[in-house]
Amino acid sequence: MKGWQIFAHSVRLVFSNLEQALRVSLVLYLVQVANQVAFFLNPPEMVEVGGMSYPEMSAGGTFQSLILGLLAVVASLWIAVAWHRFVLAEEYPQGWLPRWHGSNMLSYLGRSILVGLLITLAVLVVSVPLGLITMAAPGLAALLPILMVGLAAFLFFRLSVMLPAAALGHKMKLGEAWEETSGETDTILVLAAVVAGASILIQLPTMLNGDPGSFISLIYGLVVNWFATIIGISLLTTLYGHFIEKRPID
Repeated sequence: MKGWQIFAHSVRLVFSNLEQALRVSLVLYLVQVANQVAFFLNPPEMVEVGGMSYPEMSAGGTFQSLILGLLAVVASLWIAVAWHRFVLAEEYPQGWLPRWHGSNMLSYLGRSILVGLLITLAVLVVSVPLGLITMAAPGLAALLPILMVGLAAFLFFRLSVMLPAAALGHKMKLGEAWEETSGETDTILVLAAVVAGASILIQLPTMLNGDPGSFISLIYGLVVNWFATIIGISLLTTLYGHFIEKRPID
């Protein structure tokens, strides 16, 4: 099944180029997770509002979170563009920070927002008739979230080839992305199912842990999420390489 082949190829890309993956992403990933680590080391006070607990943030803490959040966005864009360019254009990092491609990163951000908005709109439109159906047949209500997530994943993988194109400085319109991935519905659905299954599998230890807020859970989460991040970017790289550049995946 091609969907599984795309996933396996993406994982192999990371493990066969592990040194380069670390050089491209390690320092930037530490920036990306700085806010999470800061919250763990200095957890905010919790306050009760209407029976719900919320973190009470000081002005300084809010400003710190905002700055770290912005840095995390920049770091994630930097990692994605660098890894796409390493695999697709053989742009090797020379040190522990990859080359800066500011215009490509801005284009990547813009297309990510565009794809996200389109997916959100599509899910909202489809959820209306499906919601009416579940009102008439309440037994189907449990399927609604699964269908919505499946639709979002399907649309994302169909349109996501625009993102590596942005990393390479190539202009690709929505219609082109949709056309290039046409006829691959089965492949995209299988890929979405594999990714969902893998995501659940790697989170199981944390979900089963008696203390998900422990230091061990934090370290496990940081390591696992690094692999998830770089493999996720590799998935988009593989989709672009296979569907746009016609590269083999076996």
